[in-house]
This record gives sequence, C-alpha cells and structure tokens, in this order.
Amino acid sequence: MEIRVQSVHFNATEKLHAFIEKKVGKVAKSCDEAANAEVVLKVVKPETAMNKEVQIRISVPGGSLHAEKVCDTFEEGIDLCVEALQKQAEKYKEKNKH
Repeated sequence: MEIRVQSVHFNATEKLHAFIEKKVGKVAKSCDEAANAEVVLKVVKPETAMNKEVQIRISVPGGSLHAEKVCDTFEEGIDLCVEALQKQAEKYKEKNKH
C-alpha cells in the first residue's frame, strides 16, 4: 500500500514519517483491500495547545475510510486516527463478507 504524507505549514521529520508508515501500515494489514493512504498533517494555530490536526484517508473498493483528530502532538493524533480507522476497517470487512 502506498502512503502519501502531506505536511501543511511545516516540514515533517523523518522520525515522524517512519512513525506514520508503521502505524498506518498496521491498518493496511488488517484491511487487505486498502489501495493507498493519504495523511495530511496541519499546524492550525502555532501559538496554542491542541493545534496539531491529523487527517487520514484510506481508499478501499467502493469508498474510503476517514479519520480526523486535533491533538497536542502529531503522534497522539495519528494514534487516535489509526484506532478509529481500525474500527472502520473491521466494519468494512464484516459488511463485505455478506
């Protein structure tokens, strides 16, 4: 699965890219049909807390799985998004079994 990372208003570090690859890769393994993933990282208001916005969209046949969170750190946002996406992936698999 191809994972595309877009960082808005800042440059993401290699460490952050590796973290994203690892976490989003787990969702891809649980959902075999996943074609590609798009991760958008934004710094909303640099001077405030809770200013890191994370959006993850995973393309699957017949639609997409999407999660969006705003947190203190990108890692925390990615973790929460991945958790939500794994639940969506399970529902998607159950729905397509029948």
